[in-house]
Amino acid sequence: MGRRILVVEDDLLNRMFYIATLEQAGFAVTSVGDGARVIDEVERVRPDLVIMDINLPNVSGLVLTERLKAQADYRDLPILAITAYAGRLEEARIRDAGASGYLSKPVTVLALLTNIKRLLRIN
Repeated sequence: MGRRILVVEDDLLNRMFYIATLEQAGFAVTSVGDGARVIDEVERVRPDLVIMDINLPNVSGLVLTERLKAQADYRDLPILAITAYAGRLEEARIRDAGASGYLSKPVTVLALLTNIKRLLRIN
């Protein structure tokens, strides 16, 4: 089985894109569409990487990233943030929250896989 990736995305079409792309690349994928379920799902799945949409209902992806990074068990968990709002201020907010990297929407297959491989140190 491939490395485990948790996709956190409220938009169904985007979530389906990530799941299909990642499964085709050999990753084991779990997904949630609501920020309220993220912490429980991370504890259940123990992913090798989280893809985190920043704009989620109920709880922001930035807040979730900060909460995960504040826990010793997840301090080193790579989190790839996804945002529709590209810019230096947004990038700084994402980095300050503890994300390992970020992509701007629309996300391409190449950008997604390149960043995941970099974060997981896959050649």
